[in-house]
Amino acid sequence: MADKTEEAGGVHFPFPFTPYAIQKDFMAALYQVLEAGKIGIFESPTGTKKREEEERLLEAGADPLNDGKDQAPCPPPSCHESPGSPRAAGEPDWVTQFVQKKEERDLVDRLKERNRTVASGHTLPWLRTRFRAALDGERGASGGRRTLPAAASSTAPPTGGWQGREEEQVRRKKREERLQQIRHNAPLKFAAKRMRQEDEETERLLRLSREMLAAGTGPEQLAWGEEELVLAEYESDKEKGSTSGVDADEDDLEEEHVTKIYYCSRTHSQLAQFVHEVQKSPFGKDTRLVSLGSRQNLCVNEDVRKLGSVQLINDRCVELQRSKHEKKNIVEEEKPGRRRRLEPRATCPFYSHKQLQLLRDEVLVEVKDIEQLVALGKEARACPYYGSRFAIPAAQLVVLPYQMLLHAAARQAAGIRLQGQVVVIDEAHNLIDTITGIHSVEVSGSQLCQAHSQLLQYTERYGKRLKAKNLMYIKQILYLLEKFVTVLGGNIKQNPNTQSLSQAGTELKTISDFLFQSQIDNINLFKVQRYCEKSMVSRKLLGFTERHGAVLAPSREQPKLSGFQHFLQSLQPGVTAAPAAPAEEGEDRMPRPASPLMHIEGFLAALTTANQDGRVILSRQGSLSQSSLKFLLLNPAVHFAQVVKECRAVVLAGGTMQPVSDLREQLLACAGVQAERVVEFSCGHVIPADNILPLVICSGPSNQQLEFTYQKRELPQMMDETGRILCNLCNVVPGGVVCFFPSYEYQRQVHAHWDKSGLLARLAVRKKIFQEPKRVNQVEQVLLEYSRCVKHCGQAGGTVTGALMLSVVGGKMSEGINFSDNLGRCVVMVGMPFPSVRSAELQEKMAYLDQTLPRAPGQVPPGKALVENLCMKAVNQSIGRAIRHQKDFASIVLLDQRYARPPILAKLPAWIRDRVQVKATFGPAFAALRKFHRERSGSS
Repeated sequence: MADKTEEAGGVHFPFPFTPYAIQKDFMAALYQVLEAGKIGIFESPTGTKKREEEERLLEAGADPLNDGKDQAPCPPPSCHESPGSPRAAGEPDWVTQFVQKKEERDLVDRLKERNRTVASGHTLPWLRTRFRAALDGERGASGGRRTLPAAASSTAPPTGGWQGREEEQVRRKKREERLQQIRHNAPLKFAAKRMRQEDEETERLLRLSREMLAAGTGPEQLAWGEEELVLAEYESDKEKGSTSGVDADEDDLEEEHVTKIYYCSRTHSQLAQFVHEVQKSPFGKDTRLVSLGSRQNLCVNEDVRKLGSVQLINDRCVELQRSKHEKKNIVEEEKPGRRRRLEPRATCPFYSHKQLQLLRDEVLVEVKDIEQLVALGKEARACPYYGSRFAIPAAQLVVLPYQMLLHAAARQAAGIRLQGQVVVIDEAHNLIDTITGIHSVEVSGSQLCQAHSQLLQYTERYGKRLKAKNLMYIKQILYLLEKFVTVLGGNIKQNPNTQSLSQAGTELKTISDFLFQSQIDNINLFKVQRYCEKSMVSRKLLGFTERHGAVLAPSREQPKLSGFQHFLQSLQPGVTAAPAAPAEEGEDRMPRPASPLMHIEGFLAALTTANQDGRVILSRQGSLSQSSLKFLLLNPAVHFAQVVKECRAVVLAGGTMQPVSDLREQLLACAGVQAERVVEFSCGHVIPADNILPLVICSGPSNQQLEFTYQKRELPQMMDETGRILCNLCNVVPGGVVCFFPSYEYQRQVHAHWDKSGLLARLAVRKKIFQEPKRVNQVEQVLLEYSRCVKHCGQAGGTVTGALMLSVVGGKMSEGINFSDNLGRCVVMVGMPFPSVRSAELQEKMAYLDQTLPRAPGQVPPGKALVENLCMKAVNQSIGRAIRHQKDFASIVLLDQRYARPPILAKLPAWIRDRVQVKATFGPAFAALRKFHRERSGSS
C-alpha cells in the first residue's frame, strides 16, 4: 500500500496506512521530544500504536545517514523542500547539524582527492584557500551558514586533530566501500567461504600436530587438563589491560559512532517483533540495524552452549578469548634432566578477526533479527556475539534487551556509547522494578557453605603451586564466607541443611552496619572483588569441582539456589557418592548452574558499588540452607542518571503507563531531570465510547459491601458474594470472561470454597471453568483449550455460552496475553492487589521515600503513594488484556468500593477513567451490563 503522507504540527509524516487523529498527535508529540532533547513518557493503548513511533524514529535516524554517499541527503518523499531552503520544514536542528558536518566531511574528501599536494605533513596554503572557496560556494548554493572546520579555517599548519579526522575519513570510506561491495558483489561471499575452509583445514592440521606432541610427553605431576585449573600469578593490584576480545592490530574495528537510536524492550520475542516490523517498513532496506543479545542467545560454539548457565557461558567465553591472546606466550620450560611443554589452552574457533569483519559487514548490509544473526554466524563460522558488537559504531538503530542498556558494566562491555544518542525503552511501565531487580543480589546460606567447602579443597590441592598473592586473597575470601555464615547465625563447618538457627526472622542493615556486624570492615572489599574478576577464581573453582569434587544436583526444595551443590562427604550424612569422573570429550551433559562463588561475586560487587541507597537484608528461615543475605537497591535513579544525562532524548513508552507519578518522582527527579524536561503524552483509545463499559461495583446482590482487605476477603460471606456476582455476569456476558484474583493462594481458597458450597457447579452451567496454571510450560495448553471452548460454544449454541478463566494479578496471564474479541468480553478484578505491607523490603522502601522525597501539602506520603501505585499498575496491566483493536468491545468490572475513591480512579488509564461508572448497588450495575452486551452482541 502506498504511504499516506500526513501533516501534524507543521511536519509531514509518511504512514503506510490512513492514520487516526490520535496517531498524528502522537507523532507530533514524539517529534517535538526528539527535537527538543526531552524525556518523553508516552502511553499508547494497544490498537493505536501502528508502529508509527518506530517508523518516525527510523526516519529521523536513517535519512541523514544515507550510506555515506557524496550528495547531500535527500529528505523523505513526504517532506517537500523548496529549492534553496536550508532544511526541510520542521527538521530538528541536531539532525541538520549532523547532516552539515557530514557534508563538510564529504567535501573535504572530494577536495583532498583532487589536491593531494602535501609537504612534510603540512597542508599547503593554496589548498586551504581552494577549500575555503569551495565551501563558500556550497554555502551560497544552500543559502545556509555552515561552520568551517577549525583545521581548514586556520592559516597555521594542521595539527594532530586534522590527522585524526583524516584517519576517521579513511575508516568511514573503507566501511562504505566494503558495504557497497557486499551488497552488489555476490562472489565475495563465496571467496570468504573458501577462505574459511582453508583456515579450518590449517587449524585441523595444527591440532593434530599438538596432539602428537602431547602424546610423546612423559607423566606429569598434574594430570592432563589440570594445568589450566591453577591460578596464574596475580600481578599485585595494578589494573591490567583487559581482554576486550579485540587484538591490538584490529584497530579497523574501532570506528566513530554515528548518531543512532537504541531501542530496548523486555523480552527477545518483543525485540524480534520490532525488527520484523522494521524489515517490512519503507526504511528496512536502507537502515543499518544491529540486534544485540546475550552470549546465551548468540553463542554458536556448541561446547560452550551446552554449559547451560548464563554465568558459565559468559566465563567460558571470556576464558577462551583470554587463551587466544595468551597463546603466543606458550613456551617450553627448561628444567634439569627434562623438557616440559606447557599445555596449549583451547581457543574459540568462531573468533577470527577476518571472519568477524565479514560478519560485521553482513550485519550492516541487511536488517536481521537474533535468529537470522545466529544462522549467519554458523554459516560464516564467526561469533555473532562479537560480530554484532563490532557493528555498533556504524549502526543507525541498535535493538537490545533491558539489561544490556540499564546496567553500566553491560553497556561498557558491549561498547555502547549513549552520548548524544536517542534511547527508546518500550514496555517501560515496570522500569523501576527492572532497574532494582538488575542491581539486587541474593545469596543463600547453602551457597556460602558450598563455596567455602570448594575453595578450601582447592587450596589443599594446589596450595603449594600458588603464589603468595593468590593465597592471601583466597584466605580473605574464605574469611568473608565464614563471617557471612556467622552473621546469619550458622557455623561454616556444619551441614547447612541440618543446621537449625536459634532465631528466625528478617533483619535489615545499612551497608556499613552490615560490614561492621559481620566483622569484615577491616577487609578491602574493592581489592577482593577486583581479584575475583581478574583472576577468574570462580571459573577455576568450577573446573576443579567438576574434575575432583562430589557434585550433587540442586535440591528441588531449594529452587532459589543457583550453584553446584558440592559438599564435603562428611557434611552429607547418608550420601556415599564416588568422586565425579571428568566428562569425556563430546559427552552430552545437562545444563549446569554456575558455581556458588560466581553468585557470591555478584553480591560482593553490589556491596562495593553501593552507597547510602543500598541495604542488606538478613533473612533467617529456620535452617541455614534456607536463610539468605540479599542486597537491596532502594534508589534505582542512581543507575538511570547516567542514561538521561548522556542521551539527547529518552522515550519511555508502553500501552499502559499509568500511574506515572512514580516515574516522575522516584526515577527522573531523583536522577537529576528537571521537571520542564519531562513531557507526558497519553493517547485516547481508537474504540468508540460505546464499545467499553468500565464499572466500579461497591456491593453485591445481597447488599454485602465489597472491600477485599486482608482481614475481610477470606470471610465466607465475601467469597459467596463474589461467586453470586460472577454467576450473574456469566448469564449475560457472551464468550469469555477473565477474572483476576490478588494471589494464587486466594484464588485457590475461593475455588475450594465455591466447590464446597455449590457455586462452582452453578457457574459451570453457563461457562466452562479454567484456572491459570502455576507452571509456565502449561500456560499455552490451557490457553489453547480456553480458546477452543469459547469458539466452539459460540458456534454450537446451548446452555454453555463460553468459558471463565480464573487468573492471578501479576501472574502469567496478566501481561503479554491478549484476550481479544470473544476471548475477553468481560474482565473482572476481585479486590485490589496491594503488595504485602509486612514485607521488610517494602517497609524499607516506603521509609526511604518518606525520608528522601518532598511531600506537598495535602498529598499522601510518598511511601503510601508507592503502595497505591504498585497496586494500580498491576490492575491496569490486567484489565488491559481486553479490547485489542478498534472494533473490539468489552466490559471491565472492578469489585471493590475502594476503586471509587478519587485518588484511585485518577490512577486508571485516561481512556478508562473518563468512561467509568460507579455503582453503589448491584442492581443498576447488572442492568447496565445486560444492556451493554445485548446491544454490542446484536450490532456485531
